[in-house]
Amino acid sequence: MLRDPMAVQSGVHAGVRRQLLRSALAAPLLSALGGSAAWAATPARPPRIVSLGGALTEVVYLLGAQGQLVGTDTTSLFPEAALRTAKVGYMRQLSAEGLLSLKPDAVVGTTEAGPPVVLDQVRSAGVRVELVQADHTWDEVRRKVSTVGRVAGREREAQALQAELDAQWAAVNKVVAAATRRPRALFILSHGGSPMVAGTGTAADALIRLAGGTNAITQFAGYRPLTAEAMASAAPEVLLNSTQGIEALGGEAAFWQRPELALTPAFRRKALVTMEASHLLGFGPRLPSAVRELHTRMLAALA
Repeated sequence: MLRDPMAVQSGVHAGVRRQLLRSALAAPLLSALGGSAAWAATPARPPRIVSLGGALTEVVYLLGAQGQLVGTDTTSLFPEAALRTAKVGYMRQLSAEGLLSLKPDAVVGTTEAGPPVVLDQVRSAGVRVELVQADHTWDEVRRKVSTVGRVAGREREAQALQAELDAQWAAVNKVVAAATRRPRALFILSHGGSPMVAGTGTAADALIRLAGGTNAITQFAGYRPLTAEAMASAAPEVLLNSTQGIEALGGEAAFWQRPELALTPAFRRKALVTMEASHLLGFGPRLPSAVRELHTRMLAALA
């Protein structure tokens, strides 16, 4: 049966009119959304990130997100490229003006960053602030990786990195568990001012235990001044310091001239292990290698 050409044409015209009407109704909506459908397909700009803490900065680089990094704190010493980033000061002594001057979309740090009032001011300015709980455990490292991955929009890369780090951690734990000796160690902080010794609850205390040693100081938490009485009662077999700390004291020879050390077993052996500060105490992605190195060198110092 043949259809009326005029009816067909009329139907076509009606269809065109309906299409034009839909387009006309949709135009204001597209305008409100940004002017065209192409706007919806435009990817969002990667967030600008300020990193507070050397370990978090290392994660940023390992995830390939360094192009998003607009600033770091003064503990961000590794990799070398981090030294050339804009600095916002020490992570515990920040200023809102310094942070906001870099126009970040997000600030990542640990619960050791502050002062808290400064971070509250940064939040009030509309900047996302993500703080990782600092408890000196392997879980802290995992939280740092996942947090940076989430903030930087690199969750897939973060999952791959975490799997690699977990394998490294399992391997080093087997090495430490196989050791039959647990060195009695003491960490001395000497970056500036009077030297201090590390008690319980410190990053140094946790690292000594993770590396298969025992902390010679158990009488107090945190850091206290280095005294002859404390050293004599602690009786450490091996002393730990950062390379920066030994340099601040004038070198290894000057370090051993300190009278507080003379009554220790470590002094008689000249048993001293030094490592770069951020590697030794950073609790970041290099923790497996730091634990392995400290474990090996503590035992070697007592051989």
